[in-house]
Amino acid sequence: MKSIIASMIAAAGLMAAGSALATDMPELAKKSNCTACHSIDKKVVGPAWKDVGAKYKGAAKFTYNGKEYGLEEGLVMKVSKGGSGNWGSMPMPANDPSGNKQADIKQLVQFILGLAK
Repeated sequence: MKSIIASMIAAAGLMAAGSALATDMPELAKKSNCTACHSIDKKVVGPAWKDVGAKYKGAAKFTYNGKEYGLEEGLVMKVSKGGSGNWGSMPMPANDPSGNKQADIKQLVQFILGLAK
């Protein structure tokens, strides 16, 4: 009987922990291999996406290579062309040097910015 109760308590704990992770990595991010360097809630190689969203919460501008852009446009450019300096010394590689994935990148940037609460 004690093992059944312990199992039920453990299951309830796992269900509560699962619901705490309310946001999953979008399929587009998995398909685009963003998960190789990023996760939603912890630093991998690059910053956690929740941290990125929090950093830019309320911001209207983003500076990329010394030029100021609207926040979303600048972040799309950063993801597309890569760069370094915003999150330490590890550079972010270019993810769309041909410019063919702008709509996908914009969708992911909007998702990341939406993580800020």
